[in-house]
Amino acid sequence: MLKLYHNPISFNSRRVWIALLEKELEFELVEIKLDGDQLQPEFLAKNPFHHIPVLEDDDFTIVESLAILDYLEAKYPKPTFIPTDARAIATMRMVEMVTVNELLPAMTPLINRVMGFPGSNSPEKLEQAKQKAATVFRFLEDILGNDLYLVNRQFTLADIVAGTVVPLFPSLGFPLIYYPKLSSWAERLMQRPSWQTTQASPEAIEAFKARFKGQ
Repeated sequence: MLKLYHNPISFNSRRVWIALLEKELEFELVEIKLDGDQLQPEFLAKNPFHHIPVLEDDDFTIVESLAILDYLEAKYPKPTFIPTDARAIATMRMVEMVTVNELLPAMTPLINRVMGFPGSNSPEKLEQAKQKAATVFRFLEDILGNDLYLVNRQFTLADIVAGTVVPLFPSLGFPLIYYPKLSSWAERLMQRPSWQTTQASPEAIEAFKARFKGQ
């Protein structure tokens, strides 16, 4: 059976969790607490980089969320979340990589401020983060156009990857009012059962804040 090592507040874990639910696969969830579980020898044997998520499929172990998503698509192709058209594939990959490489780094200072972590970023860094996020949102708004989903009206990995990050920005003090198409897209995704099932509870968020404030 598939086994996902995850944490409920992890964006990287959540995108894999959503894919598993959307494909209606049977799997076991194993929560890794980020205050030390990831550094235990048993987990390091699975992922020496001590990151989540990790997916086990019997005797095969996969690390890195995007690689896991590709594995699930190749092994469990129905329903498919990867388009076949060359331009559509390129668009999907662009969205995935822009989310990981541009949007998530911009999100970090905003999270630090909201969480009240010690040494939260300066106003200058916060403004830079907001500007970077705005650039990504304009990029995604243009890609989305008037479609329901980001790629050719088809629900794809682009929606899963970006959709676990973009909808969180309003709670970080960055509303999506200037990006109405993107805002509507985010609201539609949040109505899907897979998004609702994987939404981190307030208790999980508070426990995370308490652990890291105490360090």
